[in-house]
Amino acid sequence: MSYIQGLLIPVPTKNKDAYKKLAELAAPIFQDYGALRIVEAWGDAVPDGKVTDFKRAVKAEDGETVVFSWIEWPDKQTYESAAEKMETDPRWGEMPEMPFDGKRMMWAGFAPILDTTG
Repeated sequence: MSYIQGLLIPVPTKNKDAYKKLAELAAPIFQDYGALRIVEAWGDAVPDGKVTDFKRAVKAEDGETVVFSWIEWPDKQTYESAAEKMETDPRWGEMPEMPFDGKRMMWAGFAPILDTTG
């Protein structure tokens, strides 16, 4: 079963196009290191919760939209190896400036326990 890297990112709504462009430039780098699938999902129905919610998780401010992303890797070993190798990949230095506050971005690795796609 694959391994999932999940991300939550607060992006200024006015920077949607810049974020999409950055994601399009970054995707091939992840794929070069073995990523099977990359999904970038722009928040469309992100309700306020009573105790916590996606917006509070990343301290989203007025005028920001939460992006929910995930990268599917063949396995945890590939994910960990890619993360280590990508730290020194010079292509990151060629990227445009991040159109969001990277300090409030969060990510983690997840081992699937159910996958209905097979």
